[in-house]
Amino acid sequence: MSSESLHAPRERLSKETLAMHQAISSLMEELEAVDWYRQRADDCDDPALKEILLHNMREEMEHAAMVLEWMRRNNPTFAKYLDEFLYSEGEIRDHE
Repeated sequence: MSSESLHAPRERLSKETLAMHQAISSLMEELEAVDWYRQRADDCDDPALKEILLHNMREEMEHAAMVLEWMRRNNPTFAKYLDEFLYSEGEIRDHE
């Protein structure tokens, strides 16, 4: 449950903070699932099962992208950094 990782009492957190926490927790879970499916696919010797696992991985990527878009729409600071870095050219580390 996402409330288990709260670092402050739930009753002291705003609705916006709780919603963002839910989104961040969900994004982390989706990305973890992407990693699991990719590892399983790499380790799988059955071609049909491998394709199913890769299909599942791509669905988890879709879910992660949906949550990320929700975060962009609901947090101006997050949106600013996404606008700055996503689809940018050149070295990421030199972007400052």
